[in-house]
Amino acid sequence: MTALGLVHPGHGAEDDYPRIEQLLGSDIRVDLVHTDLGEEPRRAEALRAAGLAERLTAGVEELRLAGAEAVVWASAGGSFSHGWEGAQQQVRDLARAAGMPASSTSFGFVHAVREVGARRVAVGTAYPPRVAELFADFLRAGGVEVVAVRDGGDPPADGVAGWGEERVLALARDADRPEAEAVLLPDTALHTVSCLPELEKELGKPVLTAAQVTVWEALRLVDRRVHAPRLGTLFTREPVVQV
Repeated sequence: MTALGLVHPGHGAEDDYPRIEQLLGSDIRVDLVHTDLGEEPRRAEALRAAGLAERLTAGVEELRLAGAEAVVWASAGGSFSHGWEGAQQQVRDLARAAGMPASSTSFGFVHAVREVGARRVAVGTAYPPRVAELFADFLRAGGVEVVAVRDGGDPPADGVAGWGEERVLALARDADRPEAEAVLLPDTALHTVSCLPELEKELGKPVLTAAQVTVWEALRLVDRRVHAPRLGTLFTREPVVQV
């Protein structure tokens, strides 16, 4: 049994993780602990506050006792909003507190883009413009070329956790560009697992989403590869050798 630990910001689309667990097979377990997300979590300042060390490390003892072999901070905005260097320190602090390998969703996106062999990507998100651009800056710091960013304007009043498949597909279509080799949907509050095959069929290219990337990053930390086509190209490709 491989046990993966996720530190999840508040509540939203966390029910995507049991779906992923079912698709991965019976020898992989995904455990979550929840942090205090605070107010107005889609604003840059609130996202940075959500990723403070004292919030991230509060639940790691529970994960350790559950037998987790690696831990991932399952928040894109709560990591990339700290910038590349700040997010690296965040991961180091988390690893030290947990006593196991650690990463975050934001670094998972950078690693996943390399895994699928993409160099140019388009981003589709419900983040407000300032936050969306922080994510694009983070990707660029990781060596990823961002050809387009489709932001969400002001934060949606209804939240994104309630978006259905058609709205998620529309977001991906609006974000895509012909020159993009992959499309990234970084919102951890979006439900995307059930429509990953449809997203990739619609766009004809890899689509990387927050929950999918987060679990893949945890598996990468423990050196596990799982073939799970219903979780998209990321879970079907052989490793890409970067030169």
